[in-house]
Amino acid sequence: MSTKTPITVAYGDGIGPEIMEATLRIIEAAGANIEIETIEIGEKVYLRGIETGMEPSAWESLERTRVFLKAPITTPQGGGYKSLNVTIRKALGLFANVRPCVAYHPYVYTKHPGMDVVIIRENEEDLYAGIEHRQTEQVYQCLKLITRPGSEKIIRYAFEYARVHNRKKVTCFVKDNIMKMTDGLFHKVFEEVAAEYPDIQNETWIVDIGAAKLADTPEQFDVIVMPNLYGDVLSDVAAQIAGSVGLAGSANIGSQAAMFEAIHGSAPRRAGQNVANPSGLLLGAVMMLVHIGQGDVATRVHNAWLKTIEDGIHTYDIYKEGVSQRKVGTREFADAVIERLGEVPQVLKPVSYQASQVIRVEPKTPARKQEKRLVGVDVFLDWDRGSPNDLGSALSRVSEGPLALRVISNRGVKVWPDGLPETFCTDHWRCRFMAQDGESVTPDQVVKLMGRVVEAGFEPIKSENLYLFDGVPGFSAIHG
Repeated sequence: MSTKTPITVAYGDGIGPEIMEATLRIIEAAGANIEIETIEIGEKVYLRGIETGMEPSAWESLERTRVFLKAPITTPQGGGYKSLNVTIRKALGLFANVRPCVAYHPYVYTKHPGMDVVIIRENEEDLYAGIEHRQTEQVYQCLKLITRPGSEKIIRYAFEYARVHNRKKVTCFVKDNIMKMTDGLFHKVFEEVAAEYPDIQNETWIVDIGAAKLADTPEQFDVIVMPNLYGDVLSDVAAQIAGSVGLAGSANIGSQAAMFEAIHGSAPRRAGQNVANPSGLLLGAVMMLVHIGQGDVATRVHNAWLKTIEDGIHTYDIYKEGVSQRKVGTREFADAVIERLGEVPQVLKPVSYQASQVIRVEPKTPARKQEKRLVGVDVFLDWDRGSPNDLGSALSRVSEGPLALRVISNRGVKVWPDGLPETFCTDHWRCRFMAQDGESVTPDQVVKLMGRVVEAGFEPIKSENLYLFDGVPGFSAIHG
């Protein structure tokens, strides 16, 4: 017997303990060669005053095993509790979220019998950086962070995944017609990486029409790669379109560690009733077995599960008169899968996993750094004492060296000079000071300008330096 692979297991909250018990029974009956370290996470830990939802000893286990099979958890209501999933993903560098969304027609209802889409979501940045501020009485801010290395890692992972799993096309969803710099970078990197994979088709869709196409004709897609927020929303949508969110497993992959889970929540109202469907967590465990090099066990488990679904042995959530043969509980469903170990489905497509299919990617270092020049500053003010023209008139008298007020916007729309009286304004103003004709300014001049703004009786709430990179503006234009 080869050495057992250590894994960390968390039973979670709500239905978590029931579906984890069922999942572990199945994979161990199939011959999974694992050594389990159990940790406690979730609601009870939060309520003990640990805001991350994990004890230090749990982190120690994850640092040892680097493989985490996690049941859903409950986050207590109220403020101050951090998302455990986000914390784990960031702490362990789990940059890639992988969610296969497959139809199981005719045994699970779907309008799209041929659907077989894998959504690969960037997992660490975008709006999920979690950097938010209340800046004025009326305005709150969330920063969207898209990085070149983060984009390259997830996009390269998507192409490598397609190659390893014999997928033919990778599609990128972005909104770079609006967010020209952040989503624009993601799109640009996608095109750069795609050029290195001539054997794989590639395409890009604006996320709104792409989502509409995904809902209407998912058969057009194969692998879809997206920034974090779009991927979070649309992977759930895609799973439901395929048949049920309750059937979808999820892998969170990093360079040094990985986490596997169901994509649904802890469903506390169903806890302790022996009704929950363990399929999502079980299929997450199948992905785990592939990751740790036990593809033969993963194949046995997945085919037995498919045969169980095909035989009409269904939990309440997918049970349908005339299609299902028997409604069963959590334990009984696990028993049915175990009884079918070694069998393969006859109608649904059997699966066959190879040994470890771990995909390793590293972003490439740019050939050179770009020339970076400071040419201005956006000063954001909390101000509610008059009209845009009043503000512009007062600020026009504030300047420092070459820095002079050029434009004021409110919620991204120009209101001075020559603003429209119909434009709705809040108490949050962006005031752009720039030198003429791209002339360089110094950080010292920016600091002195900020001092003059304060001396004039204004309250700056933040500032953003404006740079040119190789002569190209590293800041957005102002609408209007």
